[in-house]
Amino acid sequence: MPSPNFTLLLHGGSGRLYPAGTPFSLEADYHRTLTAAAQAGFAVLAGGGSSLSAVETTLRQLEDSPLFNAGRGSVFSHAGLNEMDAALMDGATLRAGAVAGVRTVRNPISAARAVLERSAHVLLTGAGADQFAAEIGLETAPPEWFRTEERWQQFQALQAAAASSAAPTTKYGTVGAVALDQAGHLAAGTSTGGMLNKQYGRVGDSPLIGAGTYANHVCAVSGTGHGEFFIRHTVAHDIAALMEYRGLGVEAAAHVVIHEKVAPAGGKGGVIALDARGQVAMPHSTEGLFWAYVSADGRTGTNVCNMIVE
Repeated sequence: MPSPNFTLLLHGGSGRLYPAGTPFSLEADYHRTLTAAAQAGFAVLAGGGSSLSAVETTLRQLEDSPLFNAGRGSVFSHAGLNEMDAALMDGATLRAGAVAGVRTVRNPISAARAVLERSAHVLLTGAGADQFAAEIGLETAPPEWFRTEERWQQFQALQAAAASSAAPTTKYGTVGAVALDQAGHLAAGTSTGGMLNKQYGRVGDSPLIGAGTYANHVCAVSGTGHGEFFIRHTVAHDIAALMEYRGLGVEAAAHVVIHEKVAPAGGKGGVIALDARGQVAMPHSTEGLFWAYVSADGRTGTNVCNMIVE
């Protein structure tokens, strides 16, 4: 019997981009884009599609938008390049695929799915990941596709600040989605351009299974935040473990990890989490979290405020 609780939940980053009190002129654009991406993913579920396909569909839309630090809107590395990471995990089988440091794949989340379904591996990086994607026929894009003027100006400003020894700590975050399909299967995916001005081939938590992305039969989790802390505390898997081994609900488990483990250690960020009954959690230790969801029982919502990405 099909699950009556199929649900799609996404995030567009957490934290603050603009100073308090700044008019948020792009609010309507963020609201429209988040809502459309959630509805696109939910349409896959409503049509009987898999949670894996719903997550990929949702994240492709966010990657194609210049509003988010993923795909087309990715920030620049120290070398002035757009280097992107993504991961996708099927909770029913524990199959997972991820890419890190790709530069030419138009939709890194689709490259992650290809690694999951069409390779013997979990994580491919750099030029090898780009080569794999090209060889199997995924759509590529030139550097101009990923470059946006706003991201370039952010990069230039940070470079200038660094030259004056006054560089601020600047992070721009991630997009992610979790889904429960009519078969009762969960999936999670995350995509990001990483940390602005990152060096030395730095990889954050987003493409690391168990850190920024995880799904099993209990829950699906996608994170956004200071990646080094999410890696050290294996945030996404820890939420699933608290649910499976200690019997915590999804909201309680996510709260413990974000507010009682990561925050005291100095890490900021948030997660979206979804359990096998369609219950959701969206805790964050930053000033805000962008999210949108649609569920089979008619629940919908989109949160857009003067905050984005960490």
